[in-house]
Amino acid sequence: MKPCKHLIFAFLALTISQASQAQTAPLDRVSVQINEGIVLESEISNMLATVKANATAAEQSLPSDQALRTQVIERLIMTRLQMQMADRIGLHIGDLQLDQTIANIAKDQKLTIEQMQVNIAKEGMNWNQYREQLREEMTLGEIQRIQVQRRIQVSPQEISNLVKMIEEKGLQEVEFQIGHILIEVPSNPNSEQLAKASKRSNTVLKRIKDGEDFRRTAIASSSGPKALEGGVWDYMNINEMPTLFAEVLGSAKQDDVIGPIRSGAGFHIIKVLDARGLKTQEISEVRSRHILIKPSPILSEERAKAMLNKFVTQIRNGDTDFAVLARQYSEDPGSGAKGGELGWADPSIYVPEFADTLNSLEVNEISAPFRSTHGWHIVQLEERRKTDATDKFNTNRAHQLIFRRKFNEELQNWLDEMRAEAYIEVFKPDSNNN
Repeated sequence: MKPCKHLIFAFLALTISQASQAQTAPLDRVSVQINEGIVLESEISNMLATVKANATAAEQSLPSDQALRTQVIERLIMTRLQMQMADRIGLHIGDLQLDQTIANIAKDQKLTIEQMQVNIAKEGMNWNQYREQLREEMTLGEIQRIQVQRRIQVSPQEISNLVKMIEEKGLQEVEFQIGHILIEVPSNPNSEQLAKASKRSNTVLKRIKDGEDFRRTAIASSSGPKALEGGVWDYMNINEMPTLFAEVLGSAKQDDVIGPIRSGAGFHIIKVLDARGLKTQEISEVRSRHILIKPSPILSEERAKAMLNKFVTQIRNGDTDFAVLARQYSEDPGSGAKGGELGWADPSIYVPEFADTLNSLEVNEISAPFRSTHGWHIVQLEERRKTDATDKFNTNRAHQLIFRRKFNEELQNWLDEMRAEAYIEVFKPDSNNN
């Protein structure tokens, strides 16, 4: 059953009526309905302004306002769908976790929180807006991890094959920055729909080969996940990029344009924007141990953090041993029984908060309590070492590369499925006045 538009409009009308008493705020309207949620025209306008400001700062040209508006609406739809999913499963990024992330960002930028606030204000955003935007980004990252990770399986055979290939051929020493445009086709398309999409993809390809700016064309034409970013994917080597990319980039060079390539999603056009050699041939590994405490309805965030603060004091005073506390209290079943030991690993395999904390520690140092998506941790860095990543590739790294590739593929599948199952209506400017 379609959600009731009249109820939504009535609620919005009441909200606007109350706000209008100040006689200063312009009238807002509903522009998109997404299941039981809405997107306001002001949200679209704000994102359009942000995209245009970023493009101006980067000296990047943009497509027409209508094409840009279409991409912005699509991004807001996909964001809202993911946030609705987070609400349904009770996922919420609390203030303590948000504050810790902000502190980590400030530390990485070598700024105090006060200096960071000044910089945010200079960019035209108030501090509360910044916090809520970051909270949303963290929520999106976590809901994607939760929903997509369970769809991924990496078999021992896949890891073994990758390790064997690297031992025989050497580590792929080139990372590609990819530009990607997707000309989408409907599910189970008929011949007319296929022909239309194919013709459009060839038209887009010709424009790019004739010298039209790739990023501008992607913003105007692509249905891919990076459309608003100009279709640009971060640097990846062959082993961690989506299979579709990897299959066509084996001998590609910078500025090569490849496509259109047909897949179940549509027609793809790929451009090699940049290619670079890997800067290091060694992987830095750490041996560490940790204690994990998970907040719950019974154990609050504050009490979980206080509990770990007490543990740190006891360990540093010599009153107890890290391993004893880990065996007794840690809620990580994999490491708790081993005294919290995580063994040797590339720090990048861990969630960002955990990896960042490990990278900041000296050998034998114990961290202050910190929050990750798994809960509250303390971690002790026991040793560091470097391993040769060219002659012999470790199993954890092989698993990571395969996982990243599958994650990118499954993320798009999950988003497509969620959108196909949702009720979405984009209203024309006059349709909300009825």
